[in-house]
Amino acid sequence: MHPLAAPRGLAVLACVAVLLASASARAGHEIPFYPSFYPQEITVTLVAPAAAPRQLERNALHAYIGPLGSVKPAHTAWIESLRSFVLVRFNPASPAWADSARRCAAAARLLAALEPSRGDYTFQPYPVTPYHEDFLHHGDLVEAAKRKAREAPRGGVALRIRATGRLAELLGDSGLRPAAGEWDAALEEVELRDLAAKEATQLDGWMGPPWEKAGWFQAHLVYARGVSETGARGAIEEALARRVRGGYASTAERLNLERRLVSLLTRGCERVPVGYRVKREAINDDYSEGVENIGWDAQAGLGSAVFLRTVKLKDFPWNGWLRLGLASRPAAAWNPIAGFGDDAGRLVWAALGDPALLPAPYGGGWIPNRVRALPPSGDAPSGVEVPHDALVPDPATGVLRAPASALTARQKVTYRVMLSKFHDETKMTVADIVYPFAFAYRWSGRDAEIDRATQVLREWLVAVRVVRVDSEIKDFGELQVVYEVPQVEIYLRHAAEPGQAEAIAPPWGVVPWQLLALMEEAVTRGLAAFSETEARRRGAPWLDLARTPEIRKALASLLADLERRAFVPEALRGLVTVEQAKLRWAALRRFARAHGHYLVTSGPYRLVKWSADGAVLGVVRDLSYPNTVGSFDGYALPVRAWITKAERRGDRLELQADAEVVSKFERSYKIVREPYRLEPTGEKSRDALVARYAVVDAGDEVVAAGSSEAREGGRLIVDLGGKLVPGAYRVLLALALNGNLVNPEVKVIPFRVGE
Repeated sequence: MHPLAAPRGLAVLACVAVLLASASARAGHEIPFYPSFYPQEITVTLVAPAAAPRQLERNALHAYIGPLGSVKPAHTAWIESLRSFVLVRFNPASPAWADSARRCAAAARLLAALEPSRGDYTFQPYPVTPYHEDFLHHGDLVEAAKRKAREAPRGGVALRIRATGRLAELLGDSGLRPAAGEWDAALEEVELRDLAAKEATQLDGWMGPPWEKAGWFQAHLVYARGVSETGARGAIEEALARRVRGGYASTAERLNLERRLVSLLTRGCERVPVGYRVKREAINDDYSEGVENIGWDAQAGLGSAVFLRTVKLKDFPWNGWLRLGLASRPAAAWNPIAGFGDDAGRLVWAALGDPALLPAPYGGGWIPNRVRALPPSGDAPSGVEVPHDALVPDPATGVLRAPASALTARQKVTYRVMLSKFHDETKMTVADIVYPFAFAYRWSGRDAEIDRATQVLREWLVAVRVVRVDSEIKDFGELQVVYEVPQVEIYLRHAAEPGQAEAIAPPWGVVPWQLLALMEEAVTRGLAAFSETEARRRGAPWLDLARTPEIRKALASLLADLERRAFVPEALRGLVTVEQAKLRWAALRRFARAHGHYLVTSGPYRLVKWSADGAVLGVVRDLSYPNTVGSFDGYALPVRAWITKAERRGDRLELQADAEVVSKFERSYKIVREPYRLEPTGEKSRDALVARYAVVDAGDEVVAAGSSEAREGGRLIVDLGGKLVPGAYRVLLALALNGNLVNPEVKVIPFRVGE
């Protein structure tokens, strides 16, 4: 047996367990746990924004994904998330604005005119917003930018402003009017979803770079493209490269690098931050026919995996039919490599796909979904030796081979991977979790979008090693469920914080290896292209596994040939036997014939029906699926906390707080603010309250940063003893309640250490 092959006995035992569970259910016994999530069916359909309020009021919709105007329909509630960045861009074709000093002076006067916040627009002349986890680390710079705008000279702005629609309304009573022809500066809006679509190609469950939700990273995406001066561009890219490759020795050095990067992006005033807009989405909270237990993402809003993993219907709390409205018709192709990139596609894939990790909804980190990263072993900075039985991807072909010579990595991340069945009833194996690595290398040079999506992976990954395959048994008396859990080590070329390191190259694949191979064959033969960009370049169809009859017909023909040959990709030879390949290809063929599409995943929902306007997704209640109803309830209804009092005692800050509490009554709830009572040390608190801090010196450099959960005498303690040399400092403080860092109140406390 190959060392990476799954033990046959475990697979048989798992099948027996599932059969026993099914028999128990048929015999009328209560299943002791409920796989997947609350709704048994999800309907996603196009609803025009003008028609959505009426449908919500009639209980024909449970939620509307996308902005819905300013008037809230009856028995609904708003869910707010970051929508866009608002900025001023000076006309690069105008010689009058070639000088940076003149641009910055004009921008200062213009910002003074745009200062009032109104509606869904918030004035903030700094790129990092309260919807970014790193807002705390820029809090002093945000306030400095606001103060500078308030103190700028008023009047005297003779700019011709290009602005349309709602952006033109921001000019308000400033005396400025939109320019009809020639223009000096343009008031523009950059939608967050457009940034996500360009930077986070969906690659078999990988969700883009680990820092994709960070303010400094998104600031680079928005502002770097406007920098024309060669020296400034070089400094920006150097700072970015250091940040994303782990080129720093401490947290303080990392934060200074991020602050410097943001400063460089806007220093020349070619693009000037003005503020941001929020997106208000509606959920139906009718007493009887509405939904509850709502979780959402601070940046993706309701169009996120956490929403579908928490929401439940009030009438059917453990089942029911969820109806979601979309503002736009599905346009992007449905394939798990470079598809699902529009609003409809992202929502459908959030249900069908099941990535290794999910973005933390109210922060910038990641939460486990199908993999669990084990605590780091404390590898030495000098590196860790790569074992001889690890697998190293060939940079050109992706073939996985043992290292030809001794290799050293900077960091090792160890995962436990939760396998389950695919929708075609085949059981996942280690071949399914290592083949995406081979795919990434093989196709990065053939498709620009795949190249971009896998850039961080290929820069960081040294090797992958499957250590063993364990079995975990959940015993419920008459029912036993057995899970196969591989332990996998990933060796990285650079070092990163644990919260980000685990998201760089997790060992996971959402779709079975044979489906990846089938798509590869179709693209290789010129029948389709993975990405929209490559499809346009080649004049080929964009690969869609469900909605294009011609592609489905071509895939059926290819599948018959691959099944006849019992095809195994070169990268999996030695990991997959001929018999196993035959079983896999036959299962995929049967699934396609039964369901009319090829979207086989291991996710909690399966595509049941589809049309030009949407889709119907049915739950998969398979006992091998490791996540169950309630698994993500901790992310529903996020609550906040505030510092009400901060006292210095020696080198410590002692904090008292208020916090929000969810008060439920029957099918209703309300959120109230009250003093937070910290439990004595050793007792479990009702919620996790953490003080996050950054210490900035007189030169605006971060010298210390971290978090504290220390409690004493009913207060939260931030101990700075031994961290600071004599001098004057500012301590930036914010509280995170259960990980929620959205819209934090940032306290700035002067702190002097004696000579």
